[in-house]
Amino acid sequence: MTPTVLRIPILFTCACLLSGCTSWSISSAPANALRYSVPDQTIQPEAASGNTTKPGWAFKRQAVAAANPLATDAGHQVLRAGGSALDAAIAVQMVLGLVEPQSSGIGGGAFLLHFDGQKVTAHDGRETAPAGARPDMLLNEQGQPLSFQDAVQSGHAVGVPGTVRMLEVAHRQHGRLPWSQLFVPAISLAEQGFAVSPRLHTLLQADPLLRNDPLAMRFYYQPDGRAWPIGHLLRNPEYAHVLRRIANEGSRALHEGPVAQAIVQRTQAQPRPGSLSLQDLRDYQPKAREALCFEHSAQSRQYRICGFPPPSSGQIAIGQILGMLQHTTTQGTDRAQGLASADWLHRYSEASRLAFADRAQYVADPDFVAAPAGHWHSLLAPDYLRQRSQLIGPRAMASAPAGQPSGARSSWGPMPTQPEYGTSHISVVDAQGRAVAMTTTIEAAFGARRMVSTSADRAGGFLLNNELTDFSFAPSDSQGRPIANRVEPGKRPRSSMSPTLVFDSATGQLLMSGGSPGGALIIHYTAKLLIGTLHWGLNAQEAIDLPNFGSLGGPTVLEAKRFENTTLEALKARGHEVREVDMTSGLQAIERTASGWFGGADPRREGVVLGD
Repeated sequence: MTPTVLRIPILFTCACLLSGCTSWSISSAPANALRYSVPDQTIQPEAASGNTTKPGWAFKRQAVAAANPLATDAGHQVLRAGGSALDAAIAVQMVLGLVEPQSSGIGGGAFLLHFDGQKVTAHDGRETAPAGARPDMLLNEQGQPLSFQDAVQSGHAVGVPGTVRMLEVAHRQHGRLPWSQLFVPAISLAEQGFAVSPRLHTLLQADPLLRNDPLAMRFYYQPDGRAWPIGHLLRNPEYAHVLRRIANEGSRALHEGPVAQAIVQRTQAQPRPGSLSLQDLRDYQPKAREALCFEHSAQSRQYRICGFPPPSSGQIAIGQILGMLQHTTTQGTDRAQGLASADWLHRYSEASRLAFADRAQYVADPDFVAAPAGHWHSLLAPDYLRQRSQLIGPRAMASAPAGQPSGARSSWGPMPTQPEYGTSHISVVDAQGRAVAMTTTIEAAFGARRMVSTSADRAGGFLLNNELTDFSFAPSDSQGRPIANRVEPGKRPRSSMSPTLVFDSATGQLLMSGGSPGGALIIHYTAKLLIGTLHWGLNAQEAIDLPNFGSLGGPTVLEAKRFENTTLEALKARGHEVREVDMTSGLQAIERTASGWFGGADPRREGVVLGD
């Protein structure tokens, strides 16, 4: 493919954009402009199945890590043009919505941590339940929870999208290049086409639901129902059209007008039409939250680990697991033959079960549910974690109870375990010391399987989220106690997304940006990254490569075919129910080194790291 150069003006300002100036268009760009070149797509990023070895990548000044090479390249070109870490993340997200539509996009939500060199800010772009949402909307006619498959396809599953508006607000604070400029890579690829990757092809072919949507069927599949083959040049002119509107008009192009009308129309279609309205879209506002940070000691060094507060459960669960492990003793080594030992996995799994019990009991949207003892740090208090760790004995617990931080008593009922899916992660560090960790999602693969298009004449579009299935399907437990994470109008569903920034406690220096997709297992994937790098002395790529493990409150789950039978048998002997499953993490991480930065990408997916 011959690279195409687009010129975008560097003088067009966000002030003009936000005040309603819409006369400038991408096609009228002057000569003094950023040059975006569509990269060569003749080489596929990885094989169609299995793991692809990633070397890790070293850089001196700046780096971008994302789940698809085209998205990473877009962020890299923005950094080279003088853009900030936030600018690069926006460009990456818009390309991911095109080339990795199964995981995230403008029809979904995101959590973004930003470090400006001195302060960490948390930007909450989580989807919200519409004003017409009801506590029983995920129940069937008999009052029982819907099957997950039925719930996903329901219009009730679609939350008010938040990613674009959140990024717009963050850009006003942290952006350096004009907002409009950051959409050019995705618009270029959408118009000229991108090669269908092995992962996208595999997921399209295997998905049992997406073909039910007529728009998606016509766009992603051949007439005989087969997914477009690997390497097929897929153009998405409708996505390009929507992005042009957002580039020129800001987030109101998504939340008002014809795009908003198309979103509402698709949400209110069968099966089980939802209540999302034009007013819901107009009213959506991202939240500025205080990052949730805790101190952690490893290898005689003190770290400050910052993550996202509720409605995310990720940072609390990770902090609890790490904290409890520090109060347990080992009968042997943490690692054997380079892998986590059976003794260590036992303690990790038990700590996980205790953390997930607290998660089910307490964590929900803080605008609707008060933190136990009045603050979320109560769940991370060292004395509380020391007390909780005493429940970890030589054998697996029959059941893991929720705790009472600071003696707090809860009137909530515990939320039953439900499936959680989806997401993508972006990490960026720029040459000026700014950094981003952003996890972004439409929840299940391909979201609610509802494609949005504003015109029958243009192929393609974007997919809507099914994020409201992250609420508890049942509004109360068997005793009639309300569940904290139940559906309520305007509420944000609990999440497991865990964007993470790590600092040296003594100096305040940024040491790492990281995170992963993977539903509730995000918590364990991110914890593995931290344990591998901070405790076991591995570099980011080596830590990412480690086999995955964890527990969501029940069985101990281990990545299939990655652990010795002796390890499995040793865990079973301690009373664990052990399940070997596919654990397809998608970790991305950038860590500081003596000479600059080192990036790692998960061999289980298509991500790469680029930089200078």
